[in-house]
Amino acid sequence: MPVRTYAAPPTPWSRELAEPDIDPSAYVHSFSNLIGDVRVEAQVLIAPGTSIRADEGSPFHIGEGSNVQDGVVIHGLEQGRVVGEDGKPYSVWIGKNTSIAHMSLIHGPAYVGNNCFIGFRSTVFNARVGDGCIVMLHCLIQDVEIPPGKYVPSGSIITTQAEADRLPNVQDSDAKFAQHVIGINQALREGYQCSENLVCIAPIRNELQSSTHKTATETATMTYSSHRANGWNGGGSHLKPEVVEQIRALLAQGYRVGLEYADARRFRTSSWQSESPITSTREAEVMQSLGAILAEHQGEYVRLLGIDPKAKRRVLEQIIQTPDGPAQVAGGSARIPSAPGASAAPAIPSGEGLNLEDQIRSLLAQGYRVGLEAADARRYRTSSWQTLGNLSGQPREILAAIQAALAEHSGKYVRLLGIDPKAKRRVLEQVIQTPQGQVSHSSAGGGKAAGAASGGRTAGLELGLQEEVHRLLAQGYRIGYEYADERRFKTSSWKSGPTIRATRGPEVLAKLTAALAEHSGEYVRLIGIDPKAKKRVFEKIVQTPHRSPSMAGSPSTPIAPSSTSASTPSSTRLDAEVLTQVQQLLGQGYRIGTEHADKRRFRTSSWQSCSPIEATQIPQVVAALEACLEEHRGEYVRLLGIDPKAKRRVLEQIIQTP
Repeated sequence: MPVRTYAAPPTPWSRELAEPDIDPSAYVHSFSNLIGDVRVEAQVLIAPGTSIRADEGSPFHIGEGSNVQDGVVIHGLEQGRVVGEDGKPYSVWIGKNTSIAHMSLIHGPAYVGNNCFIGFRSTVFNARVGDGCIVMLHCLIQDVEIPPGKYVPSGSIITTQAEADRLPNVQDSDAKFAQHVIGINQALREGYQCSENLVCIAPIRNELQSSTHKTATETATMTYSSHRANGWNGGGSHLKPEVVEQIRALLAQGYRVGLEYADARRFRTSSWQSESPITSTREAEVMQSLGAILAEHQGEYVRLLGIDPKAKRRVLEQIIQTPDGPAQVAGGSARIPSAPGASAAPAIPSGEGLNLEDQIRSLLAQGYRVGLEAADARRYRTSSWQTLGNLSGQPREILAAIQAALAEHSGKYVRLLGIDPKAKRRVLEQVIQTPQGQVSHSSAGGGKAAGAASGGRTAGLELGLQEEVHRLLAQGYRIGYEYADERRFKTSSWKSGPTIRATRGPEVLAKLTAALAEHSGEYVRLIGIDPKAKKRVFEKIVQTPHRSPSMAGSPSTPIAPSSTSASTPSSTRLDAEVLTQVQQLLGQGYRIGTEHADKRRFRTSSWQSCSPIEATQIPQVVAALEACLEEHRGEYVRLLGIDPKAKRRVLEQIIQTP
């Protein structure tokens, strides 16, 4: 459904032609009008018949989780500004989780804080309304500042500061009413988004048509329960853990998720058919849609797509189902760009459970060419590979040609290439032979994404670690490392190692290998550094006192310099994975939040927020999390990671179920 948004008209005081900036998770009805520099944050609902015009005064800001109901008008004067929470001037600022009810008028300069309710036909003009205020029906708020937590009775006219200061405080029942309105409008937003998604709405239509028919979701649950009975443990979402982690990484980086399917004949010709796109950015809804689609196309190939909505391109292609059931997915086989500007290539299924012949078939099925390169020990150290040519024919013929090449170049490194003939770039580089013999695919760890100019194993380094180093170098970043003993690790007091000035993969890997050996028995983390911006873009622990160097863990993400200095509590009911996740989020400058839902609300994805967590130190954050878990025992609770600058969520993870 199209949304009516327009650029601001050129005027004597503004010729910027600014356009609305709407978060993908927000819902703006097509019968509303947005003009000019209107900034709509995540999970906002803008109902039909609203007029939001930043053509005279601008910009406008509508905070995360707020709702602007039918018939509301938001406008501003050319002169006069208020200061938003980000310290910048705005004509109109509306905070988080605030309801602007039917037919209200918010006229700038105006500020409405967080968790407020502005009642039907009320007007706010040249005024500030503090956090947690309740303004009832037919009120006028003008030329005053309403202190936080005040209640404005229906019909009140507040035009002097003395009147504002005498207002009564909000009662608990009033605050619960405001929260109830927020919950209702969040459910409406999700319902509107569902109504535009065939995958989401189809089960509901089926349910209405016949109560005896099972919905697509129920069918998916039965299908994947049978997979679990055969040894496939996909967790609460009935998807394999590797796929769930991949989806979480995509959503956390702002990408959308899509699916394509093909029967055996179409798969051989790489003629994939697209499913309706999954517009939701909420993990539970995405998993539900995936389950329904996988069940619908049981007995066919299904592949997962990661889509960059801004660049309008794919960042991931990964087969997650075959006619025989769930596809084997290696934990690190699919890479997602982890920094702005990173180039991405379709991921080629590889690794454990996928032999060389399957790898070749997968490449050919997606329309790629197959090639080979070889290098002796000297050329390998300088990454000076020699091309052996492209291979053509049927998979068996290509496999035979590869075996002949391996025999001819025995005692050398040989790597398999996947080549995209249209884009004229490589989508795979994988070492399949070293001087010691052929590489085992089950231990090699999978293929490389485009641009990873790497070779085989380097003195104890896992191939996953080598891939990450080569990916960072390919993007123009520098490599560094930090180390810490047990005591320093607990207080996050890392020591920096000498700067690695080399930019060639083999030299960097050699220095990194030496560093890991030098600090054996300590924690070591790899650092990716942007030399232009002089900031870190990557941090990953690659060695612990009890573990050999590897790249185990969650996919990499862009980071901010760590600011966490508090130690992790030694006694907590949170498991180690959640504690690690919290520590990583705080280290990247994100805030922590929580939401809860009983079984009824969970089914409709109508989550309710727990008390906000303002702390940034681990002990206080963990204490707040445990308090939320205890208060909502017997309910679903999920952990939120929140980017305070971009005002969007970077993580949603369920940490407690009934």
